[in-house]
Amino acid sequence: MARRPVFELVSKTSRTALVRSKSSTELTVQSDQRWQYKMKSLRAMSARLGVTQRMTRKGNCFDNAVIESFFGTLTADYFHLSTPGNIETIKRGIHDYMHCYNHKRIKLGPQALSPVKYRLRNTA
Repeated sequence: MARRPVFELVSKTSRTALVRSKSSTELTVQSDQRWQYKMKSLRAMSARLGVTQRMTRKGNCFDNAVIESFFGTLTADYFHLSTPGNIETIKRGIHDYMHCYNHKRIKLGPQALSPVKYRLRNTA
């Protein structure tokens, strides 16, 4: 997290996620059209790792519907149920929420697994 939009945050986060992925050649990274995602170095890294980069079409809210839905869930589950006092409390709360969302939360959909367990189900 950062207090303002900086390229280093996008670059480092993307690099970490793509390097951790087992099969980056099958990945598609969807982003909006902010300046950070248009940087040559980010596009070059994605191409080098075989990742397809897609950007939201202007005026089309459906391209980012999944992440917008997640932010709606985060807002409802975290921000509407608590009143964080400062930036550090917000960071810690979002970190804890993300861990619970990815590792403990059971979805009714795909095989009733948490998102991490669903993604790792065939790697063992």
